[in-house]
Amino acid sequence: MDRPTSAVTPITIKQAIEASDGGALTGFYTDDAVLTIIDRNNPPSRPRRMHGREAIGSFWQDVCSRQMTHHVHSSVAEGDHLTFTEDCAYPDGTKVVSMAALDLKDGKIARQTIVQAWDE
Repeated sequence: MDRPTSAVTPITIKQAIEASDGGALTGFYTDDAVLTIIDRNNPPSRPRRMHGREAIGSFWQDVCSRQMTHHVHSSVAEGDHLTFTEDCAYPDGTKVVSMAALDLKDGKIARQTIVQAWDE
């Protein structure tokens, strides 16, 4: 499911997301990483949290198996922090926009928060 990866950079995360490469995305996380998602179904008072690379990898495998396109843009990296915006589209025209903030440790993602909005 996961494989060794280079350090997480705006370029490597963009390539993995736009290629829907769940294995590469999984490999970007530390063993004890935490991924938090905030959206309509997971509000700030009850966000969805995944703990550990295995759980996060299952999430990415699900997302990457869907028929949709991903476009990452507006990346900013500073020290051990990386942020980016992403536009996604399903074949039926449904769109998703998300913003992600990552905290890195030794070049891997230790914490990530995603805030996303979907067409309804």
